[in-house]
Amino acid sequence: MRTTLIVARRELAAYFATPVAYVFIVIFLVMLGALTFQVGNFFDRGQADLAPFFTFLPWLYLLLIPAITMRLWAEERRSGTIELLLTLPVAMWQAVVGKFLAAWAFAAIALALTFPMVITVNVLGTPDNGVILAGYAGALLIAGCYLSIGAALSATTRNQVIAFVLATAVCFAFTVFGSPLVAGFVAEAIPASVLDAAQRVSLIGRYESITRGVIAVRDLVFFATFIGFWLYANAVIVDLRKAG
Repeated sequence: MRTTLIVARRELAAYFATPVAYVFIVIFLVMLGALTFQVGNFFDRGQADLAPFFTFLPWLYLLLIPAITMRLWAEERRSGTIELLLTLPVAMWQAVVGKFLAAWAFAAIALALTFPMVITVNVLGTPDNGVILAGYAGALLIAGCYLSIGAALSATTRNQVIAFVLATAVCFAFTVFGSPLVAGFVAEAIPASVLDAAQRVSLIGRYESITRGVIAVRDLVFFATFIGFWLYANAVIVDLRKAG
Protein backbone atom coordinates (compact mmCIF):
# COMPACT_ATOMS: atom_id res chain seq x y z
CA MET A 1 0.00 0.00 0.00
CA ARG A 2 2.95 2.35 0.47
CA THR A 3 3.49 2.67 -3.28
CA THR A 4 -0.25 3.15 -3.80
CA LEU A 5 -0.29 5.99 -1.28
CA ILE A 6 2.73 7.60 -2.96
CA VAL A 7 0.85 7.59 -6.28
CA ALA A 8 -2.24 8.97 -4.52
CA ARG A 9 -0.26 11.82 -2.91
CA ARG A 10 1.35 12.67 -6.26
CA GLU A 11 -2.02 12.82 -7.99
CA LEU A 12 -3.70 14.78 -5.21
CA ALA A 13 -0.88 17.33 -5.23
CA ALA A 14 -1.30 17.63 -9.02
CA TYR A 15 -4.93 18.67 -8.53
CA PHE A 16 -3.96 21.58 -6.30
CA ALA A 17 -0.95 22.57 -8.42
CA THR A 18 -3.29 24.57 -10.67
CA PRO A 19 -6.25 26.87 -9.95
CA VAL A 20 -8.61 24.27 -11.48
CA ALA A 21 -9.06 22.49 -8.15
CA TYR A 22 -10.04 25.67 -6.35
CA VAL A 23 -12.42 26.67 -9.15
CA PHE A 24 -14.05 23.25 -8.98
CA ILE A 25 -14.54 23.46 -5.22
CA VAL A 26 -15.97 26.99 -5.37
CA ILE A 27 -18.40 26.05 -8.16
CA PHE A 28 -19.40 22.90 -6.29
CA LEU A 29 -20.10 24.76 -3.03
CA VAL A 30 -21.95 27.65 -4.67
CA MET A 31 -24.15 25.43 -6.82
CA LEU A 32 -24.90 23.01 -3.99
CA GLY A 33 -25.77 25.89 -1.67
CA ALA A 34 -28.08 27.44 -4.25
CA LEU A 35 -29.80 24.13 -4.94
CA THR A 36 -30.24 23.38 -1.23
CA PHE A 37 -31.43 26.74 0.02
CA GLN A 38 -33.10 28.29 -3.03
CA VAL A 39 -34.34 25.53 -5.34
CA GLY A 40 -34.91 23.14 -2.44
CA ASN A 41 -36.95 25.77 -0.52
CA PHE A 42 -34.96 25.06 2.62
CA PHE A 43 -36.44 27.86 4.72
CA ASP A 44 -40.01 27.49 3.40
CA ARG A 45 -40.11 23.79 4.29
CA GLY A 46 -39.88 24.54 8.00
CA GLN A 47 -37.80 21.41 8.65
CA ALA A 48 -34.29 21.40 10.06
CA ASP A 49 -32.75 18.70 7.90
CA LEU A 50 -30.54 18.34 4.84
CA ALA A 51 -32.97 16.39 2.66
CA PRO A 52 -32.71 18.88 -0.27
CA PHE A 53 -28.92 18.80 0.03
CA PHE A 54 -28.74 15.03 -0.37
CA THR A 55 -31.45 15.01 -3.04
CA PHE A 56 -29.58 17.34 -5.38
CA LEU A 57 -26.05 16.10 -4.60
CA PRO A 58 -25.87 13.06 -6.94
CA TRP A 59 -27.27 15.07 -9.85
CA LEU A 60 -24.68 17.77 -9.28
CA TYR A 61 -22.03 15.04 -9.11
CA LEU A 62 -23.01 14.01 -12.64
CA LEU A 63 -21.42 17.18 -13.96
CA LEU A 64 -18.63 17.80 -11.50
CA ILE A 65 -17.24 14.32 -10.78
CA PRO A 66 -16.36 13.67 -14.47
CA ALA A 67 -14.47 16.98 -14.36
CA ILE A 68 -12.24 15.44 -11.68
CA THR A 69 -11.59 12.18 -13.50
CA MET A 70 -11.30 13.33 -17.11
CA ARG A 71 -7.58 14.07 -16.77
CA LEU A 72 -6.55 11.01 -14.74
CA TRP A 73 -5.49 8.82 -17.67
CA ALA A 74 -6.39 10.91 -20.72
CA GLU A 75 -3.70 13.44 -19.86
CA GLU A 76 -1.14 10.67 -19.25
CA ARG A 77 -1.91 9.23 -22.69
CA ARG A 78 -1.92 12.62 -24.43
CA SER A 79 1.43 13.67 -22.98
CA GLY A 80 3.00 10.22 -23.36
CA THR A 81 3.87 9.96 -19.65
CA ILE A 82 1.81 6.78 -19.28
CA GLU A 83 4.73 4.75 -20.64
CA LEU A 84 7.05 6.36 -18.11
CA LEU A 85 4.60 5.69 -15.27
CA LEU A 86 4.26 2.03 -16.19
CA THR A 87 8.02 1.51 -16.48
CA LEU A 88 8.48 2.63 -12.88
CA PRO A 89 8.44 -0.01 -10.11
CA VAL A 90 4.68 0.48 -9.74
CA ALA A 91 2.24 -2.37 -10.30
CA MET A 92 -0.75 -1.70 -12.50
CA TRP A 93 -3.20 -2.07 -9.62
CA GLN A 94 -1.15 0.35 -7.53
CA ALA A 95 -1.30 3.03 -10.22
CA VAL A 96 -5.04 2.52 -10.77
CA VAL A 97 -5.97 2.46 -7.09
CA GLY A 98 -3.60 5.33 -6.28
CA LYS A 99 -5.15 7.61 -8.90
CA PHE A 100 -8.65 6.62 -7.78
CA LEU A 101 -7.87 7.32 -4.11
CA ALA A 102 -6.49 10.76 -5.01
CA ALA A 103 -9.68 11.63 -6.89
CA TRP A 104 -11.80 10.26 -4.03
CA ALA A 105 -9.82 12.28 -1.49
CA PHE A 106 -10.36 15.40 -3.57
CA ALA A 107 -14.11 14.75 -3.70
CA ALA A 108 -14.09 14.12 0.06
CA ILE A 109 -12.37 17.46 0.68
CA ALA A 110 -15.00 19.27 -1.42
CA LEU A 111 -17.77 17.45 0.46
CA ALA A 112 -16.21 18.20 3.86
CA LEU A 113 -16.26 21.91 3.05
CA THR A 114 -20.08 21.79 3.13
CA PHE A 115 -19.94 21.46 6.95
CA PRO A 116 -21.40 24.99 7.43
CA MET A 117 -24.70 23.57 6.18
CA VAL A 118 -24.67 21.02 9.01
CA ILE A 119 -23.99 23.82 11.47
CA THR A 120 -26.84 25.84 9.96
CA VAL A 121 -29.47 23.14 10.43
CA ASN A 122 -28.27 22.53 14.00
CA VAL A 123 -28.58 26.23 14.79
CA LEU A 124 -32.06 26.43 13.28
CA GLY A 125 -33.42 23.25 14.84
CA THR A 126 -32.66 19.81 16.22
CA PRO A 127 -31.98 17.55 13.23
CA ASP A 128 -31.14 13.86 13.44
CA ASN A 129 -27.37 14.11 13.06
CA GLY A 130 -27.12 10.34 12.73
CA VAL A 131 -29.16 10.54 9.52
CA ILE A 132 -27.02 13.44 8.31
CA LEU A 133 -23.85 11.44 8.99
CA ALA A 134 -25.32 8.48 7.10
CA GLY A 135 -26.14 10.84 4.24
CA TYR A 136 -22.53 11.98 4.05
CA ALA A 137 -21.41 8.34 4.01
CA GLY A 138 -23.81 7.70 1.12
CA ALA A 139 -22.50 10.79 -0.67
CA LEU A 140 -18.93 9.49 -0.42
CA LEU A 141 -19.97 6.07 -1.69
CA ILE A 142 -21.85 7.35 -4.73
CA ALA A 143 -18.97 9.74 -5.44
CA GLY A 144 -16.64 6.73 -5.37
CA CYS A 145 -18.86 4.93 -7.88
CA TYR A 146 -18.90 7.90 -10.25
CA LEU A 147 -15.14 8.36 -9.86
CA SER A 148 -14.42 4.71 -10.65
CA ILE A 149 -16.52 4.98 -13.82
CA GLY A 150 -14.85 8.24 -14.83
CA ALA A 151 -11.35 6.87 -14.21
CA ALA A 152 -12.00 3.81 -16.37
CA LEU A 153 -13.43 5.86 -19.22
CA SER A 154 -10.59 8.39 -18.99
CA ALA A 155 -8.25 5.53 -19.91
CA THR A 156 -10.08 4.95 -23.20
CA THR A 157 -9.11 8.24 -24.83
CA ARG A 158 -6.44 10.93 -25.06
CA ASN A 159 -9.06 13.69 -25.19
CA GLN A 160 -10.23 15.02 -21.82
CA VAL A 161 -13.46 16.44 -23.27
CA ILE A 162 -14.41 13.05 -24.68
CA ALA A 163 -13.57 11.45 -21.33
CA PHE A 164 -15.82 13.99 -19.59
CA VAL A 165 -18.76 13.36 -21.94
CA LEU A 166 -18.44 9.56 -21.72
CA ALA A 167 -18.26 9.61 -17.92
CA THR A 168 -21.26 11.92 -17.63
CA ALA A 169 -23.35 9.76 -19.95
CA VAL A 170 -22.52 6.46 -18.24
CA CYS A 171 -22.95 7.87 -14.72
CA PHE A 172 -26.29 9.33 -15.79
CA ALA A 173 -27.41 5.94 -17.10
CA PHE A 174 -26.50 4.18 -13.84
CA THR A 175 -28.40 6.86 -11.92
CA VAL A 176 -31.50 7.60 -13.92
CA PHE A 177 -32.84 4.05 -14.17
CA GLY A 178 -33.38 4.11 -10.43
CA SER A 179 -35.88 6.93 -10.83
CA PRO A 180 -39.53 5.78 -10.68
CA LEU A 181 -40.42 8.46 -13.25
CA VAL A 182 -37.96 7.09 -15.80
CA ALA A 183 -38.89 3.49 -15.01
CA GLY A 184 -42.54 4.26 -15.67
CA PHE A 185 -41.73 6.12 -18.87
CA VAL A 186 -39.67 3.31 -20.43
CA ALA A 187 -41.65 0.40 -18.94
CA GLU A 188 -43.49 -0.26 -22.19
CA ALA A 189 -40.49 0.29 -24.43
CA ILE A 190 -38.13 -2.34 -23.01
CA PRO A 191 -38.66 -5.85 -21.60
CA ALA A 192 -39.49 -6.08 -17.90
CA SER A 193 -36.44 -8.28 -17.25
CA VAL A 194 -34.12 -5.67 -18.74
CA LEU A 195 -35.74 -2.88 -16.73
CA ASP A 196 -35.49 -4.95 -13.55
CA ALA A 197 -31.80 -5.62 -14.18
CA ALA A 198 -31.18 -1.91 -14.83
CA GLN A 199 -32.88 -0.99 -11.57
CA ARG A 200 -30.81 -3.53 -9.66
CA VAL A 201 -27.56 -1.87 -10.72
CA SER A 202 -28.91 1.66 -10.38
CA LEU A 203 -27.09 3.76 -7.81
CA ILE A 204 -29.74 6.26 -6.80
CA GLY A 205 -32.09 3.88 -4.97
CA ARG A 206 -29.36 2.48 -2.73
CA TYR A 207 -27.99 5.98 -2.15
CA GLU A 208 -31.40 7.30 -1.12
CA SER A 209 -31.81 4.40 1.30
CA ILE A 210 -28.57 5.34 3.04
CA THR A 211 -29.48 9.04 3.18
CA ARG A 212 -32.62 8.04 5.08
CA GLY A 213 -30.38 6.47 7.70
CA VAL A 214 -30.80 2.86 6.58
CA ILE A 215 -27.31 1.44 6.07
CA ALA A 216 -27.75 -2.15 4.90
CA VAL A 217 -24.84 -4.53 4.45
CA ARG A 218 -26.11 -5.52 0.99
CA ASP A 219 -25.89 -1.88 -0.14
CA LEU A 220 -22.34 -1.53 1.17
CA VAL A 221 -21.37 -4.75 -0.60
CA PHE A 222 -22.98 -3.46 -3.79
CA PHE A 223 -21.06 -0.18 -3.70
CA ALA A 224 -17.77 -1.95 -2.93
CA THR A 225 -18.35 -4.46 -5.75
CA PHE A 226 -19.37 -1.70 -8.17
CA ILE A 227 -16.22 0.32 -7.45
CA GLY A 228 -14.04 -2.79 -7.61
CA PHE A 229 -15.48 -3.80 -11.00
CA TRP A 230 -14.77 -0.42 -12.58
CA LEU A 231 -11.26 -0.27 -11.10
CA TYR A 232 -10.59 -3.71 -12.58
CA ALA A 233 -11.95 -2.46 -15.91
CA ASN A 234 -9.69 0.58 -15.55
CA ALA A 235 -6.62 -1.65 -15.16
CA VAL A 236 -7.60 -3.81 -18.15
CA ILE A 237 -8.20 -0.77 -20.39
CA VAL A 238 -4.88 0.84 -19.42
CA ASP A 239 -3.04 -2.43 -20.09
CA LEU A 240 -4.68 -2.84 -23.50
CA ARG A 241 -4.20 0.75 -24.63
CA LYS A 242 -0.93 1.74 -22.96
CA ALA A 243 0.91 1.65 -26.26
CA GLY A 244 -1.87 3.50 -28.15
